[in-house]
Amino acid sequence: MARIVMKFGGTSMAGVERIRAVAERVKREVEAGNQVAVVVSAMAGETDRLVSFCREVSPLYDPREYDVVVASGEQVTSGLLAISLQAIGVKARSFMGWQLPIRTSDGHGSARIAEIDTATLDAALGEGQVAVIPGFQGVAAGERVTTLGRGGSDTSAVAVAAAMKADRCDIYTDVDGVYTTDPRIVPRARKLKKITFEEMLELASVGAKVLQTRSVGLAMKENVRLQVLTSFEDKPGTLIVGDDEIEEDMERQFITGIAHDKNEAKITLTDVPDRPGAVASIFAPLADGNINVDMIVQNIAHDTGSTDVTFTVPAAELARSLDLLEKAKDTIGYNRLVHDTNVAKITIVGVGMRSHAGVAAKMFKTLGDRGINIQAITTSEIKVSVLIEEDYTELAVRVLHTAYGLDAEAAA
Repeated sequence: MARIVMKFGGTSMAGVERIRAVAERVKREVEAGNQVAVVVSAMAGETDRLVSFCREVSPLYDPREYDVVVASGEQVTSGLLAISLQAIGVKARSFMGWQLPIRTSDGHGSARIAEIDTATLDAALGEGQVAVIPGFQGVAAGERVTTLGRGGSDTSAVAVAAAMKADRCDIYTDVDGVYTTDPRIVPRARKLKKITFEEMLELASVGAKVLQTRSVGLAMKENVRLQVLTSFEDKPGTLIVGDDEIEEDMERQFITGIAHDKNEAKITLTDVPDRPGAVASIFAPLADGNINVDMIVQNIAHDTGSTDVTFTVPAAELARSLDLLEKAKDTIGYNRLVHDTNVAKITIVGVGMRSHAGVAAKMFKTLGDRGINIQAITTSEIKVSVLIEEDYTELAVRVLHTAYGLDAEAAA
């Protein structure tokens, strides 16, 4: 007997017929002799609808009441799935986040899970029940309902799996696994059988939309084996596991995947004084504004004793970033503030980089041969990211995918 957490996203729960299909899939796991907990998202589009209601009533809504409203979407789907399971002869009941309980911080709209009491859950599973749990929600001090932020149901599922010591956490979505890159750009992209937590975390953080970054980080911390697969077909998915499970794969393929992100904006400050503390004065106001800075390039100092500093921020934060930097102009002492949104970040990821030289050089040469200029570079132990002109995004992804032997034919 295995303990399995099954998580179903909004597209899987979008309507009664799809919920019935989910119930049949859950029933198969139960009939295989497994103890099953199910974590569900709201129906596709429902959370957006609820958020719009809050904004329509008052742009300055109370975040505590906002959580009450938006958490209701998952309450509906959890109840409907429990009813559907009961209708096909499966013992099931729904548990709200406060009934287990799932304890969180009091950061309404972006709460973090502190602990999950599994006594109620263990009892239900021991009695042969399927526990249906609404994702995305928990309860803070004072018994106030909280939500975890968009995509938080993935994190809920991983946290439940860790707390109940599940053998695996299956994430059902509208894609059938993790691919070497976006198949819409590269039709020859390959579905991966396995990928490490580290690789998935890097891919999720640089643009891959398969899993929420927080959920992958939690799975890595708690060593929860994840599987990404589709709700709509019976086919194998992609396992996300520790390095020890795929050491042989690391030796065979040193680049695992390529991601792209067009939601970047580049900012350049010209003629920044070349003195200690000058760079700190640039990034301090951005940090105070909770704006994440990604790539940073500082040019060699000019003969005039000044330098140019270039960095990227999320495109959605560009206006606020420019405002903060304008207000700090006298403190920083720069000459001009230049920005560009026609940029994209291209990232290659692979744990095999640790033992293979020349990975970055191949990336730079491949892009250079196609006339693609690199505007900024950032690296970590298992990734290299470059900033390029947005118009070259798809070309860059395609040529790199081929250059690293990731095309399906090359791997066959």
